[in-house]
Amino acid sequence: MRNIFNYIDRPSPIHDLTGATKLVCLLLWSFAAMMTYDTRFLAMLPVLSFALFVISKIRLRDVSFMLGFTVVFMVLNNVLVFLFSPQHGVSLYHAKHVLFSLGGRYVVTQEQLFYHLNLVLKYLSTIPIVLLFVCTTDPSEFAASLNRIGVKYSIAYSVALALRYIPDIQREYHEISQAQQARGIEMSKKQTLVKRLKSAGAILIPLILSSMDRIEVISNAMELRGFGKKKKRTWYMARPFSRWDILAMILSAGLLVTAILLNVRNGERFWNPFV
Repeated sequence: MRNIFNYIDRPSPIHDLTGATKLVCLLLWSFAAMMTYDTRFLAMLPVLSFALFVISKIRLRDVSFMLGFTVVFMVLNNVLVFLFSPQHGVSLYHAKHVLFSLGGRYVVTQEQLFYHLNLVLKYLSTIPIVLLFVCTTDPSEFAASLNRIGVKYSIAYSVALALRYIPDIQREYHEISQAQQARGIEMSKKQTLVKRLKSAGAILIPLILSSMDRIEVISNAMELRGFGKKKKRTWYMARPFSRWDILAMILSAGLLVTAILLNVRNGERFWNPFV
């Protein structure tokens, strides 16, 4: 069964950081990547994110499915941007260096390709760090960290349940799929896409029903234990911030400050090498 979007327990310095620290670093990193189109800065972020993957001991094959999905979405987004606005880069960089023409208004320019490069770098800057956050953050410890920084414990616990439920859904989907195929429902690539979509209904309906039953069981168990009756609760997985947590947040804040300073220096969000 493929690992799609769940926690992977490995001994590493990234895993040792608290969940709240990783959330703060993720937000600061994402804001920095979204705030600027300075290609020099954006080119640095993917290098840092893949270096963090190495440190965390999360292998690329562990997240290959989500990375493949991201690549498909990234390519589709770039194609649609060019189809609907083939001269967008020209308007942004206030220059036009034509490479070749595809006919009509579809003229490929250096400025447009440079803009698409920035889009690709933005994906490579943010998606790997999101996957790293999910794969290295234990849901229970993350909920305890959220509550420690002021998030209401019922909300924090809901987040933990959602993160824990993702691998359960994956496992249950796999089991139902195997059972339906054993009954003669063909789901292999030999079938056409339309038939495979119709066959998927035989999996989705039992999956939805079993999910509703699981939700009812969990909610009844929480109600019987008096969940939410008091304003505070203790956490088995709670951990204090260490010096490495503080250092990680300072470095992430430094990335955001750098992005802001680059925007100020460039006079806008875009770094323009054409003028």
